[in-house]
Parts: sequence; structure tokens; C-alpha cells
Amino acid sequence: MCQKNKFKIALCQTLVEDNKENNIKRVVKLIEEAVDNGAKIISLGEMFNCPYRNDAFKIYAEEEGKSETLNILSSIAKEKGVYIIGGSVPEKEGEKYYNTSFVFDKEGKIVGKHRKVHLFDIDIKDRVKMKESDTFSYGKNITVFDTQYCKVGIAICYDMRFPEIFRIMVQKGVKLIIVPAAFNYVTGPAHWEIIIRGRAMDNQVYFCAVSPARNENESYLAYGHSIICDPFGKILGELDEKEGILYSEIDLDYLEKVRSELPLLKHRRLDLYSVNEK
Repeated sequence: MCQKNKFKIALCQTLVEDNKENNIKRVVKLIEEAVDNGAKIISLGEMFNCPYRNDAFKIYAEEEGKSETLNILSSIAKEKGVYIIGGSVPEKEGEKYYNTSFVFDKEGKIVGKHRKVHLFDIDIKDRVKMKESDTFSYGKNITVFDTQYCKVGIAICYDMRFPEIFRIMVQKGVKLIIVPAAFNYVTGPAHWEIIIRGRAMDNQVYFCAVSPARNENESYLAYGHSIICDPFGKILGELDEKEGILYSEIDLDYLEKVRSELPLLKHRRLDLYSVNEK
């Protein structure tokens, strides 16, 4: 049982292969293990049921109202009485496709839905090339939802590189941010930890980034290294590139202590600048 203002979070870093059924079985197994170990909020990685490839996204895509993947997550959230952040999946709506994270409460109801706002269109010569916009449409909302513990913000991968959305989340009362993210073997070593620590420290929040495990048989090699960072910028735990679960205690009293002792959020010069949701 979690103490007042403290609860355990789990990040499930699963190996993703070109087989939806196997991917979902892995996810269910790790969620059940996380529940057995006391986790109250559990997050999966970006594209946890689908290889991270443009040629796979439309094949794996599901519609919200008739999605096998979402029905399974809803059922297990209700059965186990936990919050589940469903990493992200390729979502189809009409003729459009989105990279979408669905959030389930303890009753199995969808209480949050984030469509990736910033699409990953890059070309690092001779190393990594990806253009999500060849398949996906852009999300239009900054996503925040309530839990019994605190207000939580959700973003997806490349969204991490745009600090304005996280400041808006904090202005809305967020204390925990969770980002399913599949950084690669080039950008991961260079930027992954720096971005995570920076977002946590600047916004004085717990910041969790959860990756898929690295599948050496895939063309896109995920970095892995799921991380949980505290509001002072300290890394509380980190995985390697293999499949596994990362746990940490979220201590909201400690968060308030950090914000009280180093009150940077109160020291902003809003007479000179501001960040506002459109």
C-alpha cells in the first residue's frame, strides 16, 4: 500500500518484434509483474505493439472503438486497479493516422489521449533517417490528466525536445511527466539523459521516459535506457538496452520541498515573458 503523497511507478521496457500478438503478451506479462511489485502507475514504451517503421504503422494501426490492444489494456487496468499509460500505438481515425498514447484509470476507462504533436522527421547523414509525417498526422493538444495521486502530463518522444509544452503542463499543476519515447542509437547517447534531466530540473517535476528495448533485428535501433529523474535533476534509476522494468518511488512531499527551497517557478519574470497554450 502506498503512503500518503508517495506511490510507486513502473516503466515497462519491452522488446518489440514484427508480431502484434507476441508484443501484447510481453506487455501483459510485465504489467502483471509490475503490479505484483506494488506499482500504482505503469507506463509502456512508444510503439509497444508495432515495429517503429513507416511500412508497419498502417498495417498495425487500430481504431479506438474497436482496438484489441486497447481493450486488453483497459481490462488489465480494471482487473488490477492500476493506472496504465499505454505507451503509444498507431491509431487510425478516418483516413488519418496518429502516433497516440491512451491512458487508462483504475476502472479501465480512457482518461487521457495524447497524439504526438511534433513528428520525427530527421536525416542524420549515413546514420539515421526517419520521416514520421509520411504516415502520421500531427496531434494538436497538450495532454494532462488527473490521478488520485497527482496531475500527470503525457508527451511522446520527439515532443521532449520542445520545452514549452512541459512548462504549460506545470502551469496546469502537473507534478509527474511521462514520455514514451524511442530515441535511437545516435541521438540517445548524445541527448537522452541531458533532455530528461533538464526537463525535470527546469520544471521541478518527476520526469519518466520509457523506451522500447533494442531489437537488433530491426532497421531502427532503439536506444533503450528508460529513465526516472527526480525534481532536483537526479537520476533515480536507468535500464540498459534490454527488456526489463524500472521502478521508483514518487515522493510528492520531496517535490514540494524542492520547489520551496529553490522556488524558481515563483521567480519567473512574467512581466517580461510567458508561455501560454494556444
